[in-house]
Amino acid sequence: MRLCELENKEVINACDCKKLGYVVDLIIDECSGCIEAMVIPKAGKLCGFFCDGSEYIIPYKCIKKIGADIILVEIHEE
Repeated sequence: MRLCELENKEVINACDCKKLGYVVDLIIDECSGCIEAMVIPKAGKLCGFFCDGSEYIIPYKCIKKIGADIILVEIHEE
């Protein structure tokens, strides 16, 4: 699967059914070439505008299912 295909899938937290957003980047281990995490920007107040620049870093182990339209993750937010 290519990054451009992941970018079109909405990421949803299975713990609380909250929509987190869309994948904008991946963190890849330089030595092994394996994906370590997905990067998803946190939404701003007006449809993504005026965002403070914060983002979700979802570790690869938290990805539970990649479907046709969505990516289910399991993260517990404080």
